[in-house]
Amino acid sequence: MIWGSARDSLLIALLAIAVDALVGDPARLPHPVVGIGKLISRLERLLLRTGLPPAALRARGTALALTVTVVSGGLAWAAVALAASVHPWLGIAANVWLVSTTMAVKGLKQAAWRVYVPLKQGNLAEAREQVGWIVGRDTDDLSEKEVTRAAVETVAENTVDAFVSPLFFALLGGAPLAMLYRAANTLDSMVGYRNDKYRYFGWASARLDDALNWLPARAAGWLLALAAAARKGASAAAARRAVRRFAKLHPSPNSGIPESAVAGALGVELGGTNRYGGVPSERARMGWPTRELRADDIADAVGMLYGVRYWIAGGLLCAWLAGWR
Repeated sequence: MIWGSARDSLLIALLAIAVDALVGDPARLPHPVVGIGKLISRLERLLLRTGLPPAALRARGTALALTVTVVSGGLAWAAVALAASVHPWLGIAANVWLVSTTMAVKGLKQAAWRVYVPLKQGNLAEAREQVGWIVGRDTDDLSEKEVTRAAVETVAENTVDAFVSPLFFALLGGAPLAMLYRAANTLDSMVGYRNDKYRYFGWASARLDDALNWLPARAAGWLLALAAAARKGASAAAARRAVRRFAKLHPSPNSGIPESAVAGALGVELGGTNRYGGVPSERARMGWPTRELRADDIADAVGMLYGVRYWIAGGLLCAWLAGWR
């Protein structure tokens, strides 16, 4: 922990969860993640050159990853330190706001709902357009089932990326470590691809994101099972069995855990063939389908995400209250 007591960290985490739940990502306020994205884009233009050998590209990509994460975490540290020098409670307030910007539970729900509502209304074209904003695969020709799968997989995966992981690092080191994690995750989403352009340049960003998500993803598998236990029609036992059976088949060492947990809990199949730039890519199929995917599975996935938030918030509140002397 960078500063303050463990109880302060619990309070900051709880308040950050509340801010994200109530406010989300206000469109009119500056968002640190937007700044991180701009920094990545500018450094990429400076460092990425065609024709360089793989070793040089990896070295430049490593420099990119280190620079962005250190600058992001350092600026968060400076902002909180400056606020705390004025008044300790102002430092806590800065910590809370910055940590809340590394989470996106409310924003993820809103994005999923923009897909779910058109599907329920029979407007497949609008649902395809909306899901295209939250996934990297081609969406123009997706069926209703495939649109649903894309949205459910995104909600499941981002249960880790948009909530469990940033909160984990916030508990360890407040806003600086949470922002460092968010920078690594943003790097992965922008350059961490195994295509011709980024295979070597994005290698360090992808590996760093994998390493930082390793523990939170495994915790999320258990948390999603707990969320399933409290949700009608979902199975906690099947969620855990699916993680043991299918998670290792996913190309990512982490994403398969939340996706297989949700697939098992809901009794559906996730994974399959995606297209990227017209090129098909076969992903591991996860879950034991008892039925076809349907639009309501998007709502169920969001419900499990919120269940994870309730379990974590409840645990943090109990720990904070237990800290009274």
